[in-house]
Amino acid sequence: MENDLEEVIKLSYRGLKRHSGIVLLATLFIAVSLTGCGTLSNGRGWGQDAIYPVDLKRIPRAALNALVDPMTFVPAAGALVFGLSEWDKKVSHWATSHTPIFGSVQNAKNDAVYLEIPLYTEVFVTALATPSGDDSKDWVFSKLKGIAVEGAAEFAAIGAAGLLKDAIDRTRPNGNGSSFPSGEATGAFASVALSNRNLDSIELPQEVRIPLKVGNVLLGTGVAWARVEAGAHYPSDVLAGAALGNFLSTMIHDSFLGLPERKRGFGFFVSPLKGGANAGLYFTLQSSAVNQSNIIYRSSTANERSR
Repeated sequence: MENDLEEVIKLSYRGLKRHSGIVLLATLFIAVSLTGCGTLSNGRGWGQDAIYPVDLKRIPRAALNALVDPMTFVPAAGALVFGLSEWDKKVSHWATSHTPIFGSVQNAKNDAVYLEIPLYTEVFVTALATPSGDDSKDWVFSKLKGIAVEGAAEFAAIGAAGLLKDAIDRTRPNGNGSSFPSGEATGAFASVALSNRNLDSIELPQEVRIPLKVGNVLLGTGVAWARVEAGAHYPSDVLAGAALGNFLSTMIHDSFLGLPERKRGFGFFVSPLKGGANAGLYFTLQSSAVNQSNIIYRSSTANERSR
């Protein structure tokens, strides 16, 4: 049974690796063919309000939203659990001994780089596909500002990981130094966060947007796990890197791109009680998919009437 499960996982990974380039090209074709011009829901272009003027009140809100994002707190919690237990070394040893996904330590090293390429490329591709107006000069200027913000977010995340590596200087499973956090996982999940943010700004059917976003997360996970199988990182290293990459990239993106603020459908709450405190997690269901479907339907109906 265990061997069958490993074979299914291997086949799934091989399919993901084989088709990662195709997924990237499909993203480019779908996004560019459907969008690129036009405006966002607030009538402004993507990147038009980036960098300046800066609304300082957005920064703490963006930081809080990035902190309670499941893509931040779930891997952060996982890193804490692994880091405080023996499972960190046990899973690392098992991964390098069995290499269940990549087949060998060398393959894992090579494929981590291979899987990073579509992730980094997609950030640029999806940024170009976002609606930034119909005027060519404004379009170019808006794109340059928006891409500058996302580039800064990517570099900030990777730079922060590098600083933490030098400060903590944890020994890697293979005996080398500077293990925590994983810079590759940080960069990969920063790219995942930025690409998925861009996809949210593109007018796409949910049936297209959701698989693309899930595919990005799977690619980022593939990069992170490859570093574990390669013996370069412990699970806590890559989980911390994923949390760091998502947190910094989304915070900088939401603070300085000047896009309509996202409504938070989840979060933490803490309230004082006599003799202690009450803490919890809340979720709010939203009907954005239904609203988007209605907009698309009304738009197509209006086009038919105008003929």
